[in-house]
Amino acid sequence: VTITTRLLVSHLSGIRHYEKDIAKVKEEKEKANRALKPPKPHQDKEQREGKGIEKTDSAKARKEHDGETRSRNSKPGRRDREFEQEEYYLKEKFESVIESLKIFKNDPLFFKPGDQFLYSTYGFTLLSAVVERAAGQKFTDYMLKMFRDLDMLSTVLDDNEAMIYNRARCYVYNKKGRLVNAPYVDNSYKWAGGGFLSSVGDLLRFGNALLYSYQAGRFKSGAGELLPGYLKPGTVSMMWTPVPKTEVSWDRDGQYAMAWAVVEKQQRCGCCRRQRHYASHTGGAVGASSVLLILPEELGPAAAPPRGVIVTIVCNLQSVALNSTALKIAGEFDREKRAR
Repeated sequence: VTITTRLLVSHLSGIRHYEKDIAKVKEEKEKANRALKPPKPHQDKEQREGKGIEKTDSAKARKEHDGETRSRNSKPGRRDREFEQEEYYLKEKFESVIESLKIFKNDPLFFKPGDQFLYSTYGFTLLSAVVERAAGQKFTDYMLKMFRDLDMLSTVLDDNEAMIYNRARCYVYNKKGRLVNAPYVDNSYKWAGGGFLSSVGDLLRFGNALLYSYQAGRFKSGAGELLPGYLKPGTVSMMWTPVPKTEVSWDRDGQYAMAWAVVEKQQRCGCCRRQRHYASHTGGAVGASSVLLILPEELGPAAAPPRGVIVTIVCNLQSVALNSTALKIAGEFDREKRAR
């Protein structure tokens, strides 16, 4: 088979995630798919007799909406089966991303590349090895140089041995529901998929750099030259274009694109629910959770980029669902800007 970088970045490669048992992965996906399917229409005896007026379609819709809201806003510290996987807690130190490939390189693919979607941290480990070979330098050195170019001076490797100013202590909930210190782990096996530390300020700079790059090609400057974006506008557009056969666990309206979850602009009927175009990604690690959400504004002729709302949340607690919260915050700021 052939695995391309585009398949890797969209999680269509077939490379496993932390779970090694394909039967368990299929079972979890089937459960998730069943949860997303709307319930079959049902009429009980009272409805057939013209009674039970409260059980109307609108009441049923409210019930479904409430269930969806609960699923999107799960409580912090919930028991997350994802973090029961042993490989989350590796303590071995790897000197290079090439060396860390040994963890999964001899494991079978779960499906033919391009056929299905399976979120895979190890797919990004392989992607980082591609970057390392193409750049001709260590992946970590390449990334730290890029962060410096973007003025993200607080974004560093989550290296246990290094003295990192203002590094927060991380926490998890134990089986009794009490906060405890997160266990020791070494993230050198997955720098690309969850091995960097950052701050809210740095992530906002990162979001602004992407938004500027995305909008720079759409802005018509009448006076003076507009500086180029860090990436070409077409590159960001490609990154934020949904890829067929993908899915997103944290927003059922979205699809996965290239390393980003994307919801496209859509309104099917007048006065109906209106979807705004946005791109986001959540992060989950042992003892920490995060989200970065970018809500672009439609550029007018006099609007210079970046224009839009960027929300980032970083917390030192494991298994906190943040995308819905970030989207609500972005929506409030967006409405305020429109009101002006």
